[in-house]
Amino acid sequence: MSRIGKYPVPVPAGVQVTIADQILTAKGKLGTLTLPIAEEISATLEDGKVVVKPVNDSKRAFTLWGTTRALINNLVTGVSNGFSVNLEINGVGYRAAVNGKVLNLQLGYSHDIDFPIPDDVKISCEKPTSITVTGADKQRVGAVAAKIRSFRKPEPYKGKGVKYATETIRRKEGKKK
Repeated sequence: MSRIGKYPVPVPAGVQVTIADQILTAKGKLGTLTLPIAEEISATLEDGKVVVKPVNDSKRAFTLWGTTRALINNLVTGVSNGFSVNLEINGVGYRAAVNGKVLNLQLGYSHDIDFPIPDDVKISCEKPTSITVTGADKQRVGAVAAKIRSFRKPEPYKGKGVKYATETIRRKEGKKK
């Protein structure tokens, strides 16, 4: 069983963490994020580190212990460094471009896909075949990247579609004569 919860979360310089009424707030150079903490968990700020402990010995408390610690770590990392997900577009004529607050995708359909960029996430296209999604909230960045990928998932025969930069597509052989 993992015991990730017993390790304190270090708070880097430039990040302010406050805990009030079971709500943890982290403020840094990339913004402010909040996290409600369950009643079974107690979080305290001790000499520049956030210490997370279960209140009782219930199964739910031990389950939420490591999860809460990981979420707090993501909050602190997000407001100080941020998170980014890189997407790649493969296919003839497939491209992406940012026009103001809209991501325009041409993915082989009869129409272009206009994806409105959320306020808490930044999207940039260095090349027409690469998209970078950045932001402070790890869950939100991942959700936006997954939504963009869902418009045209990579197919196994030619690998055409939108894929994560770290993703490997399992290829199929195709029809034989």
